[in-house]
Amino acid sequence: MAEKLVIIGSGPAAWTAAIYASRAALEPLVYEGAISEHNRCLGTLPLGQLNLTTEVENFPGFPDGIMGPELMLKMREQATRFGTRIVTEDIAEVDLSRRPFVMKDSYGELVEAEALIIATGASANYLGLASEEQYKNHGVSACAVCDGALPRFRNQPLVVVGGGDSAAEEGSYLSKFASVIHLVHRRETLNRASPIMARRILDNPKVQPHWNSVVEEVLGDTITTPLGGTTPTLTGVRLKNLKTGETSTLKAAGMFVAIGHTPNAKFLNGQLKTDDQGFIKLADPFRTTTSVEGVFAAGDVADPTYKQAITAAGMGCKAALDAERWLAHK
Repeated sequence: MAEKLVIIGSGPAAWTAAIYASRAALEPLVYEGAISEHNRCLGTLPLGQLNLTTEVENFPGFPDGIMGPELMLKMREQATRFGTRIVTEDIAEVDLSRRPFVMKDSYGELVEAEALIIATGASANYLGLASEEQYKNHGVSACAVCDGALPRFRNQPLVVVGGGDSAAEEGSYLSKFASVIHLVHRRETLNRASPIMARRILDNPKVQPHWNSVVEEVLGDTITTPLGGTTPTLTGVRLKNLKTGETSTLKAAGMFVAIGHTPNAKFLNGQLKTDDQGFIKLADPFRTTTSVEGVFAAGDVADPTYKQAITAAGMGCKAALDAERWLAHK
C-alpha cells in the first residue's frame, strides 16, 4: 500500500512539515538521509545544515540562543512524538510520472507515495580548482564546525573565502582556534553579509581581510604519516588581486570555502521545473506547489533568496498544509 505522504529531508523544513503532517493524521514517512562518508563530505548528513552550525541566535523562542544540533534534535523529537516514522537512508531515484509516485532508497528498497514533500536543502559550493580538489579533506573544507577544531588547524593561520553571512560566521568560529584568519573576498566590502555579521567579523582582531582578491591555487605538500604512508597536506594559497593582477602567497594550514550552496535536487533527474541555479520552481509563489501535482517543495531546495532556518520552517508548515488539503481534495 502506498504511503499517504513521504517527506525527503531532515532540516527545519522537513521536520516542521512532519510535525504538521503527523498532527493532521497523515502518518508521514521521513527519509532523513543516510549516515555515510559521501553525505559527510557534501554536508548532507541527517539533521541538515543547522547540525553543522554553532549557536543559533535568530530562531524565535530562544532569546539566549540555542546550538544548531540541539535545535534540530528537538525538532526531530517533536515530529516523532506525534507519530512520524523515520528511515535513515537517501532517496536515490524517483519516478514522478506514475501514480502513486515511486521512489528507490539508497538501500534498494522501493516506496510509493500519494503525495511528496521535497525538503532536501542545499550543499556547499567550492571554487572548482583542481588543486582545491586535491587537498579536499586534507586542509580544504566547507564546514568550520565540522573540521575547525582539528589539531592540524589549532594556532595556525587559516584562509576563509567568501563575502556573505556564511563566510562571516565561519571566520568568527575559526578565530577561536586559528592564530590568524585571512578573509579573502573578490569585492571591496562584505556586501552580501548582514551588517551585524560583517561588523562582527571585521572587528575581530585575528581577522585580516584581503579585498578584490581570489584564490588562484591551493598549495601543499606530501608528508609521511606515522605508519609510513604518505598523505597530501595544504600549506598555503596563492592569491590574485583582481584590480592589479598581482599574485601573492599566504601560508596557511587550512582553507575554508563559504561561497554559497547548490540545491540538493539532482536525484529528481529533471522531473520538476527549476530555475537557472537548480532551485525548484514553485508553481504558486505563495504556496509550495511544484510543476508536478502532488509534489511540494520546502526550504533551501526551493528558496534561492532567503535560505534561513525560520523561512525553511515556515515553508515546511505550508508544504504540510498544502499536502493535507490536496490529499483531502483527491
